[in-house]
Parts: sequence; C-alpha cells; structure tokens
Amino acid sequence: MTRQKICFLIGNLNLSGGTERVTTLLANALAQQANTEVHILNIYAGDQPFFDLSARVKNHALFTQKVSMKKHAIASMWNIRHYVKTHQIDTLVVVDSISCVFTVPALFGLKVKHICWEHFSFHIDLNQKFRRWGRVLASRYCDAVVTLTQHDLAQWQQHLPKYKAYLCCIYNPLPFAVQTITATQQHKTVLSVGRLRHEKGFDLLLEAWRLVQKKYPDWRLQIVGSGVEEANLSVQREQLDLSGSVELHPATADLTPYYQQTSIYALSSRSEGFGMVLLEAMAFGIPIVAFDCPVGPKEILKTTHNSVVEPENHIALAEGLMQLMQNSKHYQTCADANLKDVSVYEIGQIVTQWQRLFARKN
Repeated sequence: MTRQKICFLIGNLNLSGGTERVTTLLANALAQQANTEVHILNIYAGDQPFFDLSARVKNHALFTQKVSMKKHAIASMWNIRHYVKTHQIDTLVVVDSISCVFTVPALFGLKVKHICWEHFSFHIDLNQKFRRWGRVLASRYCDAVVTLTQHDLAQWQQHLPKYKAYLCCIYNPLPFAVQTITATQQHKTVLSVGRLRHEKGFDLLLEAWRLVQKKYPDWRLQIVGSGVEEANLSVQREQLDLSGSVELHPATADLTPYYQQTSIYALSSRSEGFGMVLLEAMAFGIPIVAFDCPVGPKEILKTTHNSVVEPENHIALAEGLMQLMQNSKHYQTCADANLKDVSVYEIGQIVTQWQRLFARKN
C-alpha cells in the first residue's frame, strides 16, 4: 500500500485555542494509520505544543518567531514550497483560509493536493483583507475546502459562486471518549471554557450570573481560559460582587477534572466557528445552555435536548441556566440524551471522512 504524506499548515501549535486543539487531535489520529506519515508545519514556533502531540507527527516551522507576514510573504511562499518538495508531501491541509494567500502561489505547478480547512464562520474575518482574499483564492485554486458546519458550507456556495474547489463539511472530532456516567445537579457548578476575548462573551455570562446568584446563591461559576480580557473580567467580577461565586482559572490542556465536577455548561459566545466545548460537555453528559450565535451552536444542538437562547441576551441565558437548576426531570433527560447524541462526532468517524477526502480524485 502506498504511503501517503499529509502536512497541516497552522499558525502556531504553542497556542491554546480550539484550532490548535482539533488540528493536534486529527494529526495524532491520522498518524496512527500504518500508511500515513503526518507533518505539521507551523508558520512560526510550535516547538512546545500546548496539546499533546504524538511523537509520530513530524513538527516543523517556517520561522522560529513571529514575523510580519506582509514583509515575509515571498520568504513564506518559498519556504512552504521548499518544505513540500523536500518532504514529498502528497496533501497540504491549510488550517485557516487566510494562509491560502501564501499556499496558492507556493504550490503552483506542483502535483500536491491542496485543501483549505476553514475554522472561522464565513462572515467573520476579524477585519483582515487577507482572510477575504484567502477565501476567494481557496475557492478557485484549492482542490477542496472543508467547512465546520453545513451553514458555512452554504455560505461559501452562495457568496463565492465562481468556486471550482470541492466544497464539503466535516465536523470537528470529539477529543474525549464518551463517558458512561452522566453529570449531576449535585455539583452545583456551571462551567464555561474559552479564550478570554470579546467574541467569547464572558462579560455577558457574568451579567447573567449576577441574576442567577440572586436566586441560587449556593451555585458557583467556573471560567477556564486565558486572554486579553482577563483583567477586565476580574474587575467586572468585583463590580458585580461575584467574587465569592465566580472562579477564573487559566487555560489548561486537560479539562477532564473540570468537566467531571460540572453540572451545567454555559456558552456565551457572540460568535463561534464551531464550538468544540459543546461536544466536550455533551461527552460528559453535561446539559448545555448556549447563545444562538453564528454559527455552530444551533447546528450542533438543534436535535438535542439542550437549550439555545437568544444571542447576547444575558437575561435569557440566566433563565436557561435556572431552568436546568430547578427542573430535575428535564435536567436528567438532557444529560442522558447528550451521551447518545454526541457519538456522531467520535474521532474514528471523522477520520474516515478525512481519509475519503484525501483519496478523492480531483
């Protein structure tokens, strides 16, 4: 059997976000296949991956430290092309469409399958023209574009009508084995995990928690993550007089202890590309209350018993949390169903979908 060589191009595996987590997870799983050699090519650093990386995965970088991609555009293209040729890569998976600005010209004339793996919602570009250009280039010059949701797949088809790439949706894989024991109300703990950034909406969660605490003072909220909003959230916690019931914990690669001691999961994001934390919570049988933000939560939770409430409405979020706190029957139904509903995201099924894409004839 011919050995295939797959390379993931990513920003920096040292970071703690969902993109780094799922890339590591998929790379590790593919590296277990006897006929697959897996590489990760960081744009910079990546020498100390935040999440456990299999020793079978070959990990390299274009640059040892962060550089201006505008100033180093030509060098980036040259280094990508050199790496792909030197290591005889069969398939390059570009994690985030913005990098297609560099990979499309870098792979020109090479017989390398070129896949763009988009991790942002189509209408989220973070005010970066490169990301918009990258999407156009990916749609026309990549062999395939993978979106995280069916909603975003439709957006690519609608807004980039001249696309030539094969467009498909492959959900992110579940990073945990599905548990055999469901969560319980007895922990009296609500958990929320993510980078401490504006789009994650932790400020809205604190506003919601202020309302919850008035009725359920014996419950506590744990927020796990690191980021630029940490100081602001600490100040807000003090101003709302929530220091006794809200704990802020730094990002960690091992969230299992938190999930094991959690009764309810809260997602307060203003936007999500997918929402890996929702799968993680479901794998532990934890009922969820989430904002109906663009675009992942509704698609993940629409056929489950979990609650999806009006986006950026902290009152609706608070009411959803309190309903689960007070209604034991609804809570248990949701918890039991989550362990069954999450099975479609198990890593084996997702890897199979990627392997079919790798084998697909252009």
